Amino acid sequence: MTRPASPEERFTVEGETVVDNLTGLVWPRSAQAAETGLSWPEALELVAAMNRESRHGFADWRLPNRRELYSLIDHARREPALPGNHPFVNVWSGKCWTSTSSARDRAYAWWVQFSGGRMFFGRKTDDAVVWPVRGESNFLFATGQRGCFDAAGEPVECAGTGQDGALRMGRPWPEPRFAPAEGGGVLDRMTGLIWMESTDLAGGMVAHAAAREALAGLAAETGLSWRLPEIMELESLTDCSRADPALPGGHPFRDVREEYWSATDSGYEQGWAYCLYLHKGAVGVGFKDHAEFHVWPVRDA
Repeated sequence: MTRPASPEERFTVEGETVVDNLTGLVWPRSAQAAETGLSWPEALELVAAMNRESRHGFADWRLPNRRELYSLIDHARREPALPGNHPFVNVWSGKCWTSTSSARDRAYAWWVQFSGGRMFFGRKTDDAVVWPVRGESNFLFATGQRGCFDAAGEPVECAGTGQDGALRMGRPWPEPRFAPAEGGGVLDRMTGLIWMESTDLAGGMVAHAAAREALAGLAAETGLSWRLPEIMELESLTDCSRADPALPGGHPFRDVREEYWSATDSGYEQGWAYCLYLHKGAVGVGFKDHAEFHVWPVRDA
């Protein structure tokens, strides 16, 4: 997922709800729909109850999918990792449920951690906070998830579940998703970004500074503006219906590894940068001085 230019005023408060002028989504001003954490099935039932009672005057609330919830993150901030001067109250800096199941283990669902902007998955029987959403975005793309699964990870009929695989919110992916790019590389027709076909430029794990040096060398050699991707650009490649790797089926990439550096510094701790764990589709952070991540070049079309 890539971001458009940020509006001058990111949020507009409308009574008990807040419009995100960047995405077009509408959130309750209170970031906790329940007084305590809930399991994933309880979270889905709570949102259904909110619709039955038309909470805040609306009956189309849903548990956000992982891209919708992660769109709130400001990677330069911490505790919470939300944009400055946000109008939300009762923000929990811990884990918040999404409606998206993990493709690696469907008894788990994705959560976003608002203390530092990480995104991972937890067992559906665990507790996390519920922050519903409504409305549609004109630029967020769908996650790719198409199935629905219960707390044990077993497939269920999607109708009426409120899960990501049932609602499939977000813009549909173009078909075909990828195409050869002029000048070399692979064009992602969804985002307009061009990625190297080989996803391991340095031929192994390197520290963050070495990653940037390798990219500078590639740019000088090719005359093209290859660079380290931002974390939202890396995340845009994930297909939440797949794992090992979490890339769209039929993708043209080779040398696919598990861990990738991004150009996005962590606002939680100096000396750390965001990274993508591609086999899982998770977003975490890594210590920039440690040679623990690979380098996948990107450039603008």
